[in-house]
Amino acid sequence: MQKFFLYARKSTDVEDKQVLSIEAQITELRAYAKQENLTIAKVFIEKQSAKIPGRPFFNEMLKKIENGEAAGILAWHPDRLARNSVDGGKIIYLIDCGRIAALKFPQFWFEPTPQGKFMLNIAFGQSKYYVDSLYENTKRGLRQKVRRGEYPSVAPTGYINDVRTKTVVQDKKKAKILKQAFGLYAKGNATLGDISDFLAQHGILSRGGKRIHKDRITKSQGMKRFSPKKRLPKKSLARTSSSPKKWRASARPKVQKTLKIRHKTNGRH
Repeated sequence: MQKFFLYARKSTDVEDKQVLSIEAQITELRAYAKQENLTIAKVFIEKQSAKIPGRPFFNEMLKKIENGEAAGILAWHPDRLARNSVDGGKIIYLIDCGRIAALKFPQFWFEPTPQGKFMLNIAFGQSKYYVDSLYENTKRGLRQKVRRGEYPSVAPTGYINDVRTKTVVQDKKKAKILKQAFGLYAKGNATLGDISDFLAQHGILSRGGKRIHKDRITKSQGMKRFSPKKRLPKKSLARTSSSPKKWRASARPKVQKTLKIRHKTNGRH
């Protein structure tokens, strides 16, 4: 009886948003293997995108197949195996060489015949096209956000992403604390380290739950106007500045002046 490797994959990227969870894939595939009398030699679980080559568990599985430890692969769909031409080509080549005798999918028909390999090639091509198309559509959506004067990324400190309107709105609690923090720095008595301590004392930390580093404070929206190194409309960039309007005009020039003076004198921030 032929042995099969069960391969389940799901990434955190948008490409796999609608795909079954790994647990659900394994449950469905085990039931399918029992129905088809397939012997599962080993289960490989991958939590990584297949957009680019280099998945460690996928490569390990192919190496074991080349060594004759299994004759086929059991997966939910061909797009679980490959979303790039390199990995798809490897599978096709191993089928041509006879290393892979069978591929089993509950949602896709395959046989190691010219027609079967042709259909598998189409499935891999569709998977790659989906990822490439999604990438272009996402970029287009971000450009349109900038044209409308909306922040095209994860909300900066002091703001939150409004899932209802798909925009960035001010976090009223944190905005007040940030206003106080940059106001203190604008007076010229506090260092960036002091500002970092001030923010930590008031519960404003990095996404990892650590104290915000002074370099990040320097690059924050209170220090300078939002201007990513991208070819985007200047008018939109000017309107996406992420600092509260009430203190943006008055505090930022003072903060920038303090930074400039300290940098020129002794590098002390």
